[in-house]
Amino acid sequence: MVDIQNEFYPDYAVSPGEVLSVELEIRGMTQQELAKRTGITPKHIISILKAKSVVTPETAIKFERALGMPVEYWLNLESHYQEILARMVEEEQLETSLNWLKHIPINAMAKLNWIERTKDKKAQLVEVLRFFAIARVEQWSEMWPKLNVAYRQNHTYEVFPEAVSAWLRKGEIESSKINCEPYNKAKFRNVLDEIRGLTTETPEQFVPQMQELCSIAGVAVVFVPALPKTGVSGATHWVNKNKAIIQLSLRYKTDDHLWFTFFHEAAHILLHGKKELFLEGTNGLDKDKENEANIFAEQELIPTHKFATFIERKKFSKVSIISFAKDIGISPGIVVGQLQHKNLLNITFCNDLKQRFKWDHE
Repeated sequence: MVDIQNEFYPDYAVSPGEVLSVELEIRGMTQQELAKRTGITPKHIISILKAKSVVTPETAIKFERALGMPVEYWLNLESHYQEILARMVEEEQLETSLNWLKHIPINAMAKLNWIERTKDKKAQLVEVLRFFAIARVEQWSEMWPKLNVAYRQNHTYEVFPEAVSAWLRKGEIESSKINCEPYNKAKFRNVLDEIRGLTTETPEQFVPQMQELCSIAGVAVVFVPALPKTGVSGATHWVNKNKAIIQLSLRYKTDDHLWFTFFHEAAHILLHGKKELFLEGTNGLDKDKENEANIFAEQELIPTHKFATFIERKKFSKVSIISFAKDIGISPGIVVGQLQHKNLLNITFCNDLKQRFKWDHE
């Protein structure tokens, strides 16, 4: 990655017109004489001298013949002049956009090696823009227009849409590394049954398998650490009509939450539109669709009729939970989580039956 702090850009620009003025003075040549020698109108010569008109390749050829200075010289002068002007404008633009950085979790992103940390604020802004693959801050709302809507309602904790978008952007980057076949709804529905059987495995075993199975159906599954000020445990979004992304953060760090979130996001892919973004943990999204996804996840993990029979017995000891989980072929931690969610089991009971996960950097 280029270290922008070591690059020097002058804060002034010398136009080709200024150079032309000096050359005419050295030669004792008037503007009118240059006009006659080149066939360029006096008015246009003055416009070039005042930097109101650019030196085109055609003009550069005429200057070469009249003044003996190569075409490349004039074109390079013009190119360099325009570049410096653009960078000066960009510097002003960056200055006015620095406040945007306050909503970006720069330290956390740098710690995760998503971006480089720099002391210069403008250089840091450029680094963040490169991460997002956008030219200016104004383009952020064009790329993530739904985030402000999703977070427009009050949360019990502070959430920054910009931080959420950074997490989503990292998911896009990671998903680009996964080769997927074109999305196939029937295939995806079938692989979910296979993935359900992986809930008893360790992450080292189930992660590569679920990623491979989903990629065959056109879905990239990526694990991206949660960032501060996001409050998101999972997301579903589409790269295009042939590739979907299920993004998981391990926000709650236990298997019951991880697997419920995965099947919840899978439901959005199967049941809802390809143009929609779904974020688990937001307030401003379609609650009917969120409820549909919740019901799908519950029924996919624990068949309704079997769970109802188990609940009727009202025996929620560790032994009974382990036995029931084994009978239906899932992790006992998932059963514990569902019982706690339904207020049938104290939130502090049987948590040792849950698998706990953590990121390598923790």
